[in-house]
Amino acid sequence: MFRNIMIKGNAVWQRGNEKAKMFMIVPVKAFRLIGLILSLLCPQIGWTQDSNKEIEQTAQLLTTFLNVGRVVIERNQLLINDPGKGDKGFTPEVFERLVLDEFFHQTGIDLKHPPSSLSSLAKELLATLLLASKEVVRDAQFVINQRGIGYKNFVPATFGSQAARRFSNRSHVTIKQTTLNPRNLKNTPDAYEERVLKRLATQPTSTTPIVEWIDDGRLLRTLMPIYYSEDCLACHGNPKGILDISGYPREGAQVGELAGAISIQIPSDHR
Repeated sequence: MFRNIMIKGNAVWQRGNEKAKMFMIVPVKAFRLIGLILSLLCPQIGWTQDSNKEIEQTAQLLTTFLNVGRVVIERNQLLINDPGKGDKGFTPEVFERLVLDEFFHQTGIDLKHPPSSLSSLAKELLATLLLASKEVVRDAQFVINQRGIGYKNFVPATFGSQAARRFSNRSHVTIKQTTLNPRNLKNTPDAYEERVLKRLATQPTSTTPIVEWIDDGRLLRTLMPIYYSEDCLACHGNPKGILDISGYPREGAQVGELAGAISIQIPSDHR
């Protein structure tokens, strides 16, 4: 009889132990299921701080690249506006070589052989911006190579606007040139850009871009300031109000004053 009681007792203990194990397993499975559901519904939870840093680096490289294109166009203004020369030899291929050389000079990054440390996002978007920039130069060949005409109006601002528009139409990233006193209304700043530009205008010259996450971290805003150089003053300098060669009133700007900025927006859910 005592043996029967022992057997029954063991059976009861085993059933209780199995129930305890079952209650331990259920919460674990439940937590795993909840984690899976959250990862599917909220993919951004899996994003790390490194991902944000990659987006920030990409934005800064894009602003640098577009500005490099502007620099190359500015350096070749005498050639572009030479009325005595037909074929200038300023082809998309020549432009690409000059841009890649200058980009390497400014960043140390050789886009002909991108380093493994460069994110796939940056590689993809820089290649897209390069293609858009080359297309702008390609489409301007007729104007550039016209003989007998001096000023062609193919200036850094014109190039930048066209390249930025082509690039933005092909990607999830918005890039534009902006200024507080735009000649081209498409360069009119939005509320955020206007606020940052006004702040930059009161600060010392700096090449450091403004990088900021807004909308609860859902959108990256980056502005790289652009300042007037000596070459800019032919159209934007003194005397203020006098029409320049392109027909716009001069702004009366001085070397080193804030001209505007290259502005970029990248959503965090950029994929």
